[in-house]
Amino acid sequence: MKSNAESILVLLIWLPLAVSAKPIESLTLDERLVVTVPVSTNRVTTLTFPGPIDAIDVSGVSVDPKVPAAFQMAHTKGSAFLSLRALEAAGNGNINIRWQDATYVFELREDQTPVLCLNLRAAPVTPPVLPAPRLSAAKALALLDKAKAFPLLKSQHPGVVRGVEVRTFGANTEMVSDAGDYEIRIEEVYRFQVEDSLVFKIVILNKTDKPLEFDPGSLALRVGARRYPLSVSDASGNVDPKSESKVYFAVTGTPDGGRNELSLKNLFGVELSRRQGPARLSAPVPEEPVEAEIGQ
Repeated sequence: MKSNAESILVLLIWLPLAVSAKPIESLTLDERLVVTVPVSTNRVTTLTFPGPIDAIDVSGVSVDPKVPAAFQMAHTKGSAFLSLRALEAAGNGNINIRWQDATYVFELREDQTPVLCLNLRAAPVTPPVLPAPRLSAAKALALLDKAKAFPLLKSQHPGVVRGVEVRTFGANTEMVSDAGDYEIRIEEVYRFQVEDSLVFKIVILNKTDKPLEFDPGSLALRVGARRYPLSVSDASGNVDPKSESKVYFAVTGTPDGGRNELSLKNLFGVELSRRQGPARLSAPVPEEPVEAEIGQ
């Protein structure tokens, strides 16, 4: 035989939890969801849309107090709100509201703890992903040339580089990727906004007494967990023993064809693959890319 304590425990487990609604609620509109709204017999509940309501269909709801229904509704055509009151205990009904080419469904139920005001807001608009500009080989190489001649162009032909952002790192160790027998150091980065391109000036240092050979096309930028392959480079693919090689390369857009909109405030890493057995440079671990129900 169960003890009293066990019986009470079982009762508590199976007892449904009654949660009172807040008098004022806000909700983002979603045409895929059915929203249940508690309405009482002695209070008025008002639903407010972001703009004028286009149309309303009802069941169990009347606008004429002389017509029997579970709920009474008041609405002025062209307005952005409507008001409801329950006319009978335990009543149920529903309202389908048409707004901006979408239908939103609301279930109504009589409840002595009603929502008095439900403010409905439009879902945020997700801006479309803009495609990255398509650069010809000549235009891509021209970006490298502008980066190389940036100080001269800025002083003598400022219009040519107007809007170009620049960041220099110097001996910033955060921008050095050390692979043991060679390292890559980022010295400068330029952002060309119109072309959605970053141009990097890097130095590849070969620490060994043997030539370093790598695939020039393997140069890639890493920002956080994302990898951006190059669009153009002037790398030869060779670095003499105990020597360094200065290389310019550009990254345009994202691998899936969208704009990268990468800020120069990011922590960047650079990767390459050696020709004799692909060995990827282990870049520093950068940060992620920097880019700007109703209660019952």
